[in-house]
Amino acid sequence: MPSANPAPIPAPSAPPDLGYSPDCPIRGILDRLGDKWSYLLVLHLSTGPKRFGALRRGIDDISQRMLTETLRNLQRDGLIARTVFPTTPPSVEYRLTLLGISLLEPMNGLVAWAARHSHAIAGARATYDAAATGSTSARAVPVPARRRGTAAMRSGAGSGP
Repeated sequence: MPSANPAPIPAPSAPPDLGYSPDCPIRGILDRLGDKWSYLLVLHLSTGPKRFGALRRGIDDISQRMLTETLRNLQRDGLIARTVFPTTPPSVEYRLTLLGISLLEPMNGLVAWAARHSHAIAGARATYDAAATGSTSARAVPVPARRRGTAAMRSGAGSGP
C-alpha cells in the first residue's frame, strides 16, 4: 500500500551547520533580506537608480515611513547607496552598490522558482485550507496577480511556466 506521505526530496546541498543562534551573522542577513520590503526594493532598484517618489509609486502598498526605514537599513547593510543632489528642494537618488548587484543573481533565481511553482503552491494552499475547514473538496484558489513594478516582471523572469 502506498505511503500517505511521499518521501522527502533531498536538498542538492545542505547549508553549513551554523546553529542559527540569534547572534549568527548569516541569520541577521537573511532576516533583512526576508523582510516584507527589502527584497522588493532591491529588485526594483535592479533596473537602475530611482528617486524616493519613484520607489514609493513602484511599490504601491508601502508606507512612507516603512520605505524610509527599509532604505536606511539597506544602506546600512551596504546594499544600496544614497546620493543627495544640491537642488532646491534637495533630490535624493538610491541605487544598488556592487554588493547589492551581487545579490541579484540568487534573488532572480528565487523569483524564477516562485514563478514556476506559484500554481503548485496555490493548489497546496487550497488543499490545506479545505482540510483545515473540514471541506470535502478543495476549492480553486486564484493565484494573486504579480506585483507591478518589480524587476522580475520587466526582465521577463516572472513570465511563462
